[in-house]
Amino acid sequence: QVQLVESGGGLVQPGGSLRLSCTTSGLIFSDSTMAWYRQAAGKQRELVASIFRPSDTTYADSVKDRFTISRDNAKNTVSLQMNNLKPEDTAVYYCNGRYYGYNFWGQGTQVTVSS
Repeated sequence: QVQLVESGGGLVQPGGSLRLSCTTSGLIFSDSTMAWYRQAAGKQRELVASIFRPSDTTYADSVKDRFTISRDNAKNTVSLQMNNLKPEDTAVYYCNGRYYGYNFWGQGTQVTVSS
């Protein structure tokens, strides 16, 4: 059974930082592409960042130069460092693992950016 569990969400003021973590189990982690998605109220879920190898990362234009995705294959975890947060970053953030044709999701963690 594959499980992805996110942590690290919360309320932060504009300009602040948060670090999200996703701990996985049951996944062939080192061979999986890991990603963070987010879904704001009333909007579709969107890709925030993905990583396969440390040198193989992608970012949404809206978060480039502010967010950094990283992974630790020894601990089966993926993280998202979010700096200079903006109100428009408010959303539920989901961890995603993709292994060939299989997609796995966490339950999501709320990030709210507000003064």
